[in-house]
Amino acid sequence: MEQAKSSSPKLFMCTAIENKDEIEERYERAYNFFQSLVADCSEKETHDALNNAVCKNHEEVSLGMLMSILTEPHNATKCYRDLTLVTRDGLTCVLNNLSNLILERYLKFQDTTRNQLLWLVKEMIRNSVTGIDSVCWNIMRYASGGDITPKNIFLVESILDIYIENRAWLDKFPVLICMVVYTYLRLIEDHNIPQLMVLRQKEVNFVISLIRERFADVLTLGRDMIRLLQNVARIPEFNQLWQDILTNPKSLCPTFTHVLQILQTRTSRRYLQSRLTPDMERKLVFLTSQVRFGHHKRYQEWFQRQYLATPESQSLRSDMIRFIVGVIHPTNELLCSDIIPRWAVIGWLLTTCTSNVAASNAKLALFYDWLFYDPEKDNIMNIEPAILVMHHSMRSHPAVTATLLDFLCRIIPNFYPPFADKVKQGIYSSLQQIIEKRVLPNLQPLFDSPKLDRELRTTVRETFKEFCSNGNGEGASGVLAESNEEMPRGPDEPAFSDDEEDPLPIIAEDTDDDDLPLSEVRARERPELAAALPLTLRPLAETLLDDRSAAAATALLNACSTSMPTATALADLFTAASQEAPPIKISADPTPAELEVQVTTPIFAMFNFLSKGSEGGETKRKLILETFKEIRAQNAFHGVGYSLLFYLKVCFERDRRAEQDLGKRRNVKFKSEIYRDYCSYLELKIGDSLADDFEKCQECDANALVWLIPDVYREFKDQAQNHIKLLHVIVSTLDAGQLQRLVCLTLQNNLMMFKSDDITMMLSTSLGWETFEQYCLWQLLTAHDISLEDVLPIIPELSYKDHAEALTSVLLMLKQGKPSADVLRQLFCREVQQEDTFVVSTLLYWCQDYEDKVGDLVAVLLSTRYPGTSPNKRKRPGKHSIPPNAPPSAELVLGHLEQMRVNCVEQDDMSIFNMECMQKSLQLAQSNSSDSLRRQYSDLFLLAWEDELPISRRARKLVSNSLPLALSTSLHSSNDDSEEEEIVKPKQAKRRKKAISDSD
Repeated sequence: MEQAKSSSPKLFMCTAIENKDEIEERYERAYNFFQSLVADCSEKETHDALNNAVCKNHEEVSLGMLMSILTEPHNATKCYRDLTLVTRDGLTCVLNNLSNLILERYLKFQDTTRNQLLWLVKEMIRNSVTGIDSVCWNIMRYASGGDITPKNIFLVESILDIYIENRAWLDKFPVLICMVVYTYLRLIEDHNIPQLMVLRQKEVNFVISLIRERFADVLTLGRDMIRLLQNVARIPEFNQLWQDILTNPKSLCPTFTHVLQILQTRTSRRYLQSRLTPDMERKLVFLTSQVRFGHHKRYQEWFQRQYLATPESQSLRSDMIRFIVGVIHPTNELLCSDIIPRWAVIGWLLTTCTSNVAASNAKLALFYDWLFYDPEKDNIMNIEPAILVMHHSMRSHPAVTATLLDFLCRIIPNFYPPFADKVKQGIYSSLQQIIEKRVLPNLQPLFDSPKLDRELRTTVRETFKEFCSNGNGEGASGVLAESNEEMPRGPDEPAFSDDEEDPLPIIAEDTDDDDLPLSEVRARERPELAAALPLTLRPLAETLLDDRSAAAATALLNACSTSMPTATALADLFTAASQEAPPIKISADPTPAELEVQVTTPIFAMFNFLSKGSEGGETKRKLILETFKEIRAQNAFHGVGYSLLFYLKVCFERDRRAEQDLGKRRNVKFKSEIYRDYCSYLELKIGDSLADDFEKCQECDANALVWLIPDVYREFKDQAQNHIKLLHVIVSTLDAGQLQRLVCLTLQNNLMMFKSDDITMMLSTSLGWETFEQYCLWQLLTAHDISLEDVLPIIPELSYKDHAEALTSVLLMLKQGKPSADVLRQLFCREVQQEDTFVVSTLLYWCQDYEDKVGDLVAVLLSTRYPGTSPNKRKRPGKHSIPPNAPPSAELVLGHLEQMRVNCVEQDDMSIFNMECMQKSLQLAQSNSSDSLRRQYSDLFLLAWEDELPISRRARKLVSNSLPLALSTSLHSSNDDSEEEEIVKPKQAKRRKKAISDSD
């Protein structure tokens, strides 16, 4: 191989002002190391040097050779051959680093690097290297749609040629076949210019052959495959495929019966993701998770210049909308923040589209999941953006809402006429789900807006009459809907005249909210919230939305006595008022003033009306509870439960401070019945509700959670103690100081978190928790004086590799205890593994103080593993004896004794094995074991004496020829809980011996 050059070759293109990043420096170091090994070496010396180096630094050598292959075409063949010879992991290291390199840096690759990458992939496919299919997947992501530049066309054609050449290899990977079909179906749409006709025909032939020959595999692509097939339906080969799909489906696959089978299958997110390059994906994810509403225009303008500036790139908008709809599903926390929402990004993509065809495809991409929506299979997050785009565009961009509603009405009869009823059912199911999940409280303001032209409103009413109004004049959400002529309007709000024909009314004020903060956009929705309330309450509702205070909420609720609003309207109002309220935050030891500040948000005003006999009366109390039930159903505000607990604790502390007399202060009650009534009305189990509320509290403030713990476990002890989810939430929140605080409260008898019942299930579940969480759990268990007997059942199932935290804690508990038959039974039920020293460590520690007792118990345990020879086989076991359904086998006992023997030999102390009881049990085990066990434990059985025991030692036994079981009885007759005493008594042994003599 050629001598190393003075400067390393370049993987990436970089400008003069760009510094080398960590990845580039790493590959250059690896390349220089590789060159230092092979410079001026013969072929044999090269192989020897590489083999020696790869044993010590496998990854460094592999990366150096990979860089040589990617940057030096003249050395690539020889270097690849050497790489396959010296690799120690089947090229796994190379493939993993190659995939990361492609995903992170492909766009910066030199042209030489790109060519060599394709060469390397082709060679690995020819050699059937395991894992190369994932590299192919990652490369295909850079075959971008909406891009007909020479570099992209070269990549598209090169990958296609590789697959055509290696079709037999491709057929081994069904998922990759689906990726290939999905990718090239999308690319064929863009290759419709004369210069690309040859390439397009090659793509068409290959994709058609894949679909027809592997139709059972491509069926899993789901409904988006049909969407892409629609775009290429005019190509003759695909037209014929459509004919077969619709009229002769079984000719494609015996299990394929109808196109509906595909349309009802949701496309996997991995395929939707695959049609954006990793760079585009990162930018869109950043836009929807980091950029604040009102500051997003410059990011969108940059994105537009970078990816959507050419006429060909307009088709990329559909890919982006499908990605946003199907892949980006923000958390509730993100939905409630001022980060730019998905609907705003989609609205921007729709309004900046310059092609009518691309605009139609973009609208189809937005509504595609609506057409055959099934609430049981599909996700509401896939239909939410479309309804919110229409809802929010109504103010500033009514033309967008109008064109989307028009599209939704027209798609029902025109998507596929024989399926018109099914499409209508899918869209109806979507709208029903939107109402049930409270994405919008009411659809009538959208479907019957005065900003829509008369003809469109008539079409929408006829198409979606069930969602406009019912026979009682109520909208789909159950809120009384007033007719258009009677709807109140502000003085500046534009309205259509009766004979207005212009679909886009001229609006007097600037209603473009693209540059407004999200909070201001939400503020513009206030009239809709207030309009759902009785007229007398609307001014108070506006005040509440402005002040967002408990005082404003109290004034509104007090006024509800005369005009009672619906629970739905009240829930919408308080959800909007509470969304931007500051979360509960307190110090570790909050002051009264600090606590009072925390209960000034609107939600706390509602709690004042929950007490029976409160000022509002029972009617208002039920209205508040019904409102909470509606808020929970909306799933938009999750802080009611833990806010109620926090409120009850604040009231409890306030009442205690108000009592000067110490005796009366002790009698102040925590009003837990309010929380119980709340759970009962919402049909919640108290324990599960506490766990959910603590989980939400954990997200806001750990100090508040710890502050609530003593009172919750005191007032709801039957439901809270040993509740696994609740406990997990607590230990996952604690830091060391908070853990110490809970331990101190436990020692003061002010906290009781556990009970002995069902503790085994709780401990078993905790084995999968994080290390510190388990540490906290065992510290709390120790503080509660949980007995060793309570944890014994989990000892056999603890793995020394996976459950080190629990094993260590149990080992320390055993260290504080004493040996007993129950404990030894569970210890010896553990699987014998060479690295697991848990059993041996426990026994050897006990031998320091209780060697005689340990020896007796072990001897009894081993002897009773051979019931056919034991004199106690007819005895009725006592309560501490080994139950017949879970005894350790003889092999397990011998295995642990063998481990103990090895340790005793190393410590040069065999005293426990020299005990007479141990000798007799070993002799019994040896005489009754199989030949294989004798060979396996030959060293252990060598410890058994073959000669008779000394007379003086035998004379100390109650029965001269009894087995160790009787021996154990006499030694521990004074021990009340001795297992051996209950298994056999000396008198019984004599009776049995006499009976044998009589029969003789």
